[in-house]
Amino acid sequence: MDIEGRKEFKKQLMSLSVPLALQNLLTALVGASDALMLGRLTQDAIAAVSLANQIAFVMSLFYSVAIVAASVLISQYWGKKDYLNAKRFLGMAIRYALGIGIIFTVGAYIFAEQLIGILTNEQELIRIGADYLRIVCFSYVFTSVLRCFLMIMKISGHVKLSVWISVVTVTVDMAADFFLIYGFGKIPALGANGSAYSTIVVEMIALIWCVIWAQRNENIRLGKDSLLCFSRTYERKLWKIIPGMMLSSLAWGFSIPMHSFFLGHLGTDATAAAAVVTVAQQLIQGLTHGFSTGISIMIGKLLGQNKLDKAKEYGALSWKVSLISGMINVLLICIVGPLVYVFYVLEALAKQYLIQMLIFLAFYMVAYAYNTIITCGVFPAGGDSIYDGISVLIATWCFAIPLALIACFVLHLPVIVVYVIMCLDEIVKVPFIRWRYNKYIWLKNLTKETA
Repeated sequence: MDIEGRKEFKKQLMSLSVPLALQNLLTALVGASDALMLGRLTQDAIAAVSLANQIAFVMSLFYSVAIVAASVLISQYWGKKDYLNAKRFLGMAIRYALGIGIIFTVGAYIFAEQLIGILTNEQELIRIGADYLRIVCFSYVFTSVLRCFLMIMKISGHVKLSVWISVVTVTVDMAADFFLIYGFGKIPALGANGSAYSTIVVEMIALIWCVIWAQRNENIRLGKDSLLCFSRTYERKLWKIIPGMMLSSLAWGFSIPMHSFFLGHLGTDATAAAAVVTVAQQLIQGLTHGFSTGISIMIGKLLGQNKLDKAKEYGALSWKVSLISGMINVLLICIVGPLVYVFYVLEALAKQYLIQMLIFLAFYMVAYAYNTIITCGVFPAGGDSIYDGISVLIATWCFAIPLALIACFVLHLPVIVVYVIMCLDEIVKVPFIRWRYNKYIWLKNLTKETA
């Protein structure tokens, strides 16, 4: 690629990735502010809410599959300016996400104690977590549908609006958390439950804003010909992508509650420290996700226009982006790590675990950037979703999880050793990505297959 082509790539990538990274950061700040305020309340509160939020995380694994699969097709149709088909796949994503949100809301409300009890045997954590879960589950429907609209904003070039929505939700969430968790004047102190109520409010506000915006945009406005469009051809097209993404999402996603399961049985100190590390990781990985999503949209639009050679050149440049992102992640850990150590109120042993986990996180985030930008950015742009699922299945469930089970329950190794072992999956996947990339299975125009 010549100099002008590289400049064009950088310009497009930065115009997409920087706002996306900022939005990811703001979204992470919602969770960080919740964790910070709860962390200054009691250690049990932050540990219990962290466990309860694993239910929302599991739900996101399912609706994200439908949304990301639809986004692959929407990006390519948007690239060829076929807005009607783009809206039809958006409508399909909304229907799937809405159904998943309803199922998880009902399940979380009815089986709150049982779900938290799977993750920990600490009775106080089960009590706090179940009370929180029965309230926050009413936000699930708003959250699942909201993600569909945020997806179409990114593809249609309205990333800045999604950033403004995140700014408002972060501001409202922080204010609501402060008043509802600690109480103020006649407002009673609700503790962890206050965080649940604030989550419902901010998700509802964001969804209403998105619906109003979509109905004012002609190329995105949903009607009977899009939202209520049912077609076997379209369903088959979407389900060609869904299985690979489902395998990837579930194989990776269910490993996260497994991490909580390990740490929950290692004690409250380990659970609290890991919860704070998760906050730090979410703050750091926003840039990597911004690059990944931006590259996926850019390559997807090129493939939809049948510009395969240019898409191939963009794929080659993505390797350099992944390495740069990894180095930036290490720098961010050096900044964020000391901040979370100072701000969160933890016991002495939990702080010791926190320092050790943050040191390992520096190595982990380099591999994470390398894997995410290629397997979640380049590959899915052309419908190659199966590789990520297979690699996660092998690296996580055939390697990291079995070793962690042995380390935790058989050998009874120290907490930090168990933590490192269960996070080795990202590092194990690194050597095999280039081999898959060079097959160019991802270099495919999917719009040709639909009349």
